[in-house]
Amino acid sequence: MSYKTLVSIHTLKSHLSDPEWAIVDCRFSLTDSGYGQRAYLEAHIPGAIYAHLNQDLSGPIIPGKTGRHPLPSISSIVDTLSKWGIDTNIQVVAYDDVGGALAAARLWWILNWLGHENVAVLDGGWKQWHHEGYPVQSGNETRESRVFIAKPRPDLVLDTKEVEEIHQDSRYRLFDSRTLARYHGWEEPIDPVAGHIPGALPAPYLDNLDDGERFFPKEELKIHYEKILGRIPPERTIFYCGSGVTAAQNILALAHCGLGVARLYAGSWSEWITDPERPIGKE
Repeated sequence: MSYKTLVSIHTLKSHLSDPEWAIVDCRFSLTDSGYGQRAYLEAHIPGAIYAHLNQDLSGPIIPGKTGRHPLPSISSIVDTLSKWGIDTNIQVVAYDDVGGALAAARLWWILNWLGHENVAVLDGGWKQWHHEGYPVQSGNETRESRVFIAKPRPDLVLDTKEVEEIHQDSRYRLFDSRTLARYHGWEEPIDPVAGHIPGALPAPYLDNLDDGERFFPKEELKIHYEKILGRIPPERTIFYCGSGVTAAQNILALAHCGLGVARLYAGSWSEWITDPERPIGKE
């Protein structure tokens, strides 16, 4: 049996010694880029390797052109995944400590973008694992390398030019995954310009999580997304956020509840605002 959206901590515990399962610790902080690796070295799920959002799951930033976390080149991420011992037969489980909303969902999305569907985010993540008192390991771990073969799916991602063309088109639905305060432009703690892409609707990723940072049941998620999508199909539904990271959590939740696969504006807000001529909404 393969897991393609979420996996429980109990299921993962039963596969800790399974060589066909690769566990990836994706903890990260936007305000302290070294936090995740320090936390990993101190304690992590046994067998887990560490993925750094900036160094492993993003490409180089081009000032004035890209957002804060551009997608890595296919060749570079293929090399990384091979080094991590991931090939066609591997079940990947990614986790972080913020409900999958940072690099765990990003890794899930990247693997799907590259045609590897056997990847799931750990529901409840590190916090639930630690809360249950499950075993942990310290120090650095590695896996024997394998050969990852990419089968890219360009249909899953939009660039800025495409978003410029559709952001006011009623046949599409564009969603902003950030907090309501950032969507409305009331505050902007990270990027130099506040607001949102005109035509976008708010869909905060936090709406997918309960107080324990676990995803709500499928039935509740389905009701939520059916309400905000209306009659727009997933293939014409696009999510963005600040830099193309937390938006992947919305795409994950939509897939998990069985409504299909939405698309990602990978450059997101931080790329949109690189051109001062692009419109900004603050309503």
